[in-house]
Amino acid sequence: QVQLVESGGGLVQAGDSLRLSCAASGRTLSTYVVGWFRQAPGNEREFVAYIDWSARSTAFADSVKGRFTISRDNAKNTVYLQMNTLKPEDTAVYYCAAGVVLGTSGGAYSYWGQGTQVTVSS
Repeated sequence: QVQLVESGGGLVQAGDSLRLSCAASGRTLSTYVVGWFRQAPGNEREFVAYIDWSARSTAFADSVKGRFTISRDNAKNTVYLQMNTLKPEDTAVYYCAAGVVLGTSGGAYSYWGQGTQVTVSS
């Protein structure tokens, strides 16, 4: 069992940056794929990014490509989502999730955090 806790969300202005953290407990995160998803009010949950266990493979949604990066520190059992040049349309609750296969669908992930709110004002 893996417990995930997101942090780092907040209220920022367009163009600002935020770094979200996904900290794991219960089991080591080093053998899991970790993905980030987001859900805005009235919208379905959507894929943002993932990183494999070795950090050699990453993927991003087209909407964030070039602005967001994902990294992991297995020694700290933590995955990070660096979000630069934020836009109002990035406003959402951001969730991290862990699984054993690479995927952009939420169904590929077995463990989920509670989410952290990101609000970007124009």
